[in-house]
Amino acid sequence: MSTPRPSSGAERADGSSVPIGVLVPLSRPGWVEAGRHLLAGLETAVRDVNAAGGIAGRPLELLVRDTAADPERAAAAVDALAGLGVVALAGEYHSVVARAVAARADALGLPYLCSSAVLDALTDEPTDRVARLCPAQSHGWRIYADFLLGAGHRRIAVATQPSVYWAAGARILREHLAPRGGAVVELDTGALSPADLCGELVRHRATALLLLVGNPEPAVPIVRAVRRDQRLAEVLIGAPAGQPEFAEWRALLGDEGAAVPFLRYLPEQLGPEGERVAAALRERLGEAPSFVAFEGHDTVTVLAELLRSTGPDRDRIAAAWPTATVQGTRGPIRFTRAPGTGVWQWAWPPVQVADRDPAAPDDFRVLHTG
Repeated sequence: MSTPRPSSGAERADGSSVPIGVLVPLSRPGWVEAGRHLLAGLETAVRDVNAAGGIAGRPLELLVRDTAADPERAAAAVDALAGLGVVALAGEYHSVVARAVAARADALGLPYLCSSAVLDALTDEPTDRVARLCPAQSHGWRIYADFLLGAGHRRIAVATQPSVYWAAGARILREHLAPRGGAVVELDTGALSPADLCGELVRHRATALLLLVGNPEPAVPIVRAVRRDQRLAEVLIGAPAGQPEFAEWRALLGDEGAAVPFLRYLPEQLGPEGERVAAALRERLGEAPSFVAFEGHDTVTVLAELLRSTGPDRDRIAAAWPTATVQGTRGPIRFTRAPGTGVWQWAWPPVQVADRDPAAPDDFRVLHTG
């Protein structure tokens, strides 16, 4: 791990590294696979930055802390990282954890670039300290709802668990679908077994079931139950939060995990820089990189560009969000004030609805873009 540093965000004259604090879920109950991809993207970008000379000749360094999807643990990590002198914070995947990180960063005056947490209200009050790369949940999930409508689905069931994130997703879907002739029924997975849930799908005559639940439990047992119920052969299973993107989904479900549309934040075609980074990420991960890995890489690319122009000063970094224009792996990144977010937002990254191809489940198909 890293050597403790003085509590200062100012540049040092001793040639030490420029430290960035990183928050990622690397242990359960966090989504470990997403955390691993996010960290791989962050670390690959640091390698690129340092190979190009670092920040005014000083290497960029990541001080990594595992949040384990725990908001209190994450907030404590922010305090510790601030004491170590990090100039900025980066990362996090889980929305409820990112909210805790954003609140604590704002209170301490630390700039925070959120990589992957989509909950619209990332902070309770608007702040200039926080910026975000991934799209707000309302933006991406409305695109997903449009995909459902375009595919002819009007009777939608959502399998849910208690969570601010899942509740927000269900509300977004309902509000977007209702004026367009769609209806959403919520099925509580805490009260229904996978077999009972199948019965409810039949009773409500749902044509699509969306998994607003954790992975692998209870998502995987639900998929197996629905796939094996002949009454539900025509029911679409969807997972807007992106579970099928990851190799664990394929390993656990095999062919039954194909044809489950999900959201991911990639362009239809990567440019030369994106292809170069994709190859580096594949080598580092030993598998195809997810969109989360690209979010990690873009996070460090943005922070490095700001550091080159502002120096490692926390106030100047935060003040530079609205003027930043950075070429990322997925297109040019600029930050604006998107309504309802309270933070500086890249509006918007490319959005796809994709699935694993039933004919070749290791490959992906793009079904819809927005």
